Amino acid sequence: MKIAEFKAKFKSIKSAGFVRTKRSGSTGIGYTLESLLGVTENNNPKPDIEGAELKAHRTNVNSLITLFTFNNKVWKMPPLDAVKKYGSVDKNGRQGLYYTMSLKPNSAGLFLDVEKTEISVKHISGDIVAVWNLQILSDRFMQKIPALIFVSTFTEERDGIEYFHYYRAQLMKGTSPEILLDQFRAENILVDLRLHDKGTMVRNHGTGFRTYEDKLPLLFNNIKDL
Repeated sequence: MKIAEFKAKFKSIKSAGFVRTKRSGSTGIGYTLESLLGVTENNNPKPDIEGAELKAHRTNVNSLITLFTFNNKVWKMPPLDAVKKYGSVDKNGRQGLYYTMSLKPNSAGLFLDVEKTEISVKHISGDIVAVWNLQILSDRFMQKIPALIFVSTFTEERDGIEYFHYYRAQLMKGTSPEILLDQFRAENILVDLRLHDKGTMVRNHGTGFRTYEDKLPLLFNNIKDL
């Protein structure tokens, strides 16, 4: 679908006011919007509308979403050593690093350090666990989300059924290391370590870079109402 076609269809959807969800649960908001637009649901990772991903957001809900994962050549300490040294036992009895990193040290003494050109996971002892270059993260972000159509949505419940009013659509493009730097400093981008000990090696589920849905507009440098 082209952007111009989306704009025309969205104008009609917006004018319709509240519409009943076409699917129960958290995915109903996106599925209902796609249905109204005539977009067929699929698992294709390619962008939905002329190079842009489509994301519907409940205005009154502040959910976390994963932007991308990235681990390539970032570990300054062997991951298995990091798990054994700073990990904790999970519910399955495995030693693991399952932490959401912030600027303040956690119970293991690990924290996120933000510098001008890079971010890193460090320990209060001075040990550096992993380092990510902000330019590389910016490139990774643009690879995963080159453009985003962000649809803001009012929701209400009637007799246990959710209804949506899709009231605003914005086309967002472009980011930069400087934007990401500011958002890491504001803790609007969170870093999830997700790995555990498998004996002689680690099982790494991918370090996740996450944000709150309502903070998404802060990650782009070009925003236009549709």
